[in-house]
Amino acid sequence: MGSLSRVAVFVGSSTGNSPTYAQAAEDLGRLLATEGLGLVYGGARVGLMGVVADAALAAGGEVHGVIPQSLVDLEVGHSGLTRLEVVGSMHERKAVMAEAADAFVALPGGAGTLEELFEVWTWQQLGLHGKPVALLDVAGFWQPLVKAVDHMVDTGFIRAGFREALLVVDEVTELLPALRDWHAPDRKWLKTTN
Repeated sequence: MGSLSRVAVFVGSSTGNSPTYAQAAEDLGRLLATEGLGLVYGGARVGLMGVVADAALAAGGEVHGVIPQSLVDLEVGHSGLTRLEVVGSMHERKAVMAEAADAFVALPGGAGTLEELFEVWTWQQLGLHGKPVALLDVAGFWQPLVKAVDHMVDTGFIRAGFREALLVVDEVTELLPALRDWHAPDRKWLKTTN
C-alpha cells in the first residue's frame, strides 16, 4: 500500500460488557499516537469511541473527529480533539472519514460499526479506494462475522481474493505491520476491451 499517515477507526459508542474491549481501544489509540499516525474517528466522547480518542490524545497524538450536527445536538461530541469536524449527515461523515484516512480498522461495536466497515470494504472491492480494511479481533469478537463472510465465499457471493484482502488481526501489536504489508485486490469488475 501507499504511505500510512492516518487511520480511521470504526468502534462502538458503548463500551461493551468486557474491559478487554476498552483496553484494546486504549492500546490502539496509544499505538497510533506513538507511531506518529493520526486517528480519524466518529468524533464522539462516549463508549469505546471516547476511549480510543482519549488514549491517542494522552499520548500526544493527532485526533480528527467527524460528527454529524445531530449528534452534536445530543451533546455526545468530544470537545478536546485536535480537530472536530461537524458535518450535515451520517453519509457525509463517512465520506469525510474515508477521504481523510489511509486505512480502516474496526474494533468491537454494533450496527453503526458494521455499517461503516461494510461500506469501506465494498468500496475497496469496487476499486473506489485502494486502502486496507482490517478487523481488530479483540478476544474473538469478530469470529462470528468472519465465519459469515467465509460462508459467503463458500456459497459464491464473495470472491476469495476479497475475503483475503479483509485483514483479521488478533493483537494491536500486529495491526500496523499488517496494514503496511497489505496489497490491494483486483477490483470486482475490470473494464474489458473489444
